[in-house]
Amino acid sequence: MQKERRGFLRKLAGAGAVAATAGVATAVAGEKKETQSSGGVVVGSSPKKEILYKKTEAWDEYYGAAV
Repeated sequence: MQKERRGFLRKLAGAGAVAATAGVATAVAGEKKETQSSGGVVVGSSPKKEILYKKTEAWDEYYGAAV
């Protein structure tokens, strides 16, 4: 009985080590690399265009009050 438990625990520990190694390898392989760097700013290749400001009546009112 004692030998069966020890054998089971050895197999379990071995399978756990293999699973952990596979998980780490998958995580490392799946990391996204930085495409370019320009003066400390990372430049990617996103298909979306970033819109920072769109002239609207609400913005005109806000900027008029802020000045």
